[in-house]
Amino acid sequence: MATRGFVLYLLAGFSVAVLSVFIISDHESYKNNHLPHRSSPNSVTLDSDEKTWPELEFDGRIVLATIIGFLGSAFGTVGGVGGGGIFVPMLTLIVGFDTKSAAALSKCMIMGASASSFWYNLRVQHPCREVPILDYDLALLFQPMLMLGITLGVALSVVFPYWLITVLIIILFLGTSSRSFFRGIEMWKEESILKKEMSRPRETFANSRGELLIDTYEPLIPREEKTPMQIFTFNLRWKKLMLLVAVWAAFLVLQIIKNDLVVCSTWYWVLTVAQFPATLAVFGYECVRLYKESKKRKSLGNTESVCEASIEWTVPHLIFCALCGILGGTVGGLLGSGGGFILGPLLLEIGVIPQVASATATFVMMFSSSLSVVEFYLLNRFPIPYALYLMSVSILAGFWGQFFVRKLVTFLKRASLIVFILSAVIFASAVTMGVIGIEKSIRMIQNHEFMGFLEFCSSQ
Repeated sequence: MATRGFVLYLLAGFSVAVLSVFIISDHESYKNNHLPHRSSPNSVTLDSDEKTWPELEFDGRIVLATIIGFLGSAFGTVGGVGGGGIFVPMLTLIVGFDTKSAAALSKCMIMGASASSFWYNLRVQHPCREVPILDYDLALLFQPMLMLGITLGVALSVVFPYWLITVLIIILFLGTSSRSFFRGIEMWKEESILKKEMSRPRETFANSRGELLIDTYEPLIPREEKTPMQIFTFNLRWKKLMLLVAVWAAFLVLQIIKNDLVVCSTWYWVLTVAQFPATLAVFGYECVRLYKESKKRKSLGNTESVCEASIEWTVPHLIFCALCGILGGTVGGLLGSGGGFILGPLLLEIGVIPQVASATATFVMMFSSSLSVVEFYLLNRFPIPYALYLMSVSILAGFWGQFFVRKLVTFLKRASLIVFILSAVIFASAVTMGVIGIEKSIRMIQNHEFMGFLEFCSSQ
């Protein structure tokens, strides 16, 4: 499936799903006008204000949730998708939390796993270039749009009916997992061809007159060996990191102030609209820098990529990245995830190698998930003991997941394993979220609940 075909698939699926809401609403318009007002049953983040917080007791449920949480965090961080689509069903079905608290705890787990993954990747060398394993340019490009998308996703979760969110999730996750799976197959074939080509000089050496041959597939100038501290300082770029922190802090301040305002009041909308110029300023700055540098390299005949992405940074490509960043954040806001379900596959799509795509996606998710954790904490949306325990599990899982999988990739020389893990996590999330969403939608139909769009101001 080509990129254009994939985009057309998403547009067609989303359009049909959204239009079907109007058809259902018109069909039930008379009935809905006579229904009493009720609160929104919509997304996994906005279900009911009633809190269900089980006691933290180490029984069979906690053990099972710990195992699933550990594996979900390990594979989720390696794939660069976080794992929110697995954590929310686990916390609701196995542990017994309400969906709103489960989404908040899911963010805590994603933050813990992403932070430990970030710390681990700071000590990892780029596999083939003298650049940091974390692509700060791509992080600066996508982080503002991702965080803006999360704000939009939370707003849409109030308006969208629950069944529509379920349908959109299934369409999106099946599409991205399939696209990632086929991408992994392509990479596996390319790696197989490369391994055969690399083995030919050794075969020639074994069957020759005993002459020493030079393996032309190895670099003529060996890479300089670096100490762990040298790798750490090389990967840590303070100026760009501080700019990312500044964007994060600006969004955090705006969200904290908004939480104390009346929904749909004048100042509420002023602060909501204020997020757009701040986001576009950072995104525009990075776009202009990438565009100018790409144009300069092209004029000089330098074919090396500006950053990890292999595409040319033209205006259409930058607009495409902006839309994908907003889409990823919107999905994160609807699901209670970090937006990695879009960002991880997108980085692979634009030509980023799997190791860098995984490290950069989890790096960006660390900011988006931590923003939500602070907001949920101020709203007293999750129990502290559970949050600390699940974060501890995720921190360990994020570190050891990165450690074992990267060792396996180095040993097998198969970076495509990361792509297959990403595809598997997205597909598992599609199944779990789909089953829960379908089951709840059926209950809504049986209870004759409203199935159309809700009003934003009156539904909060």
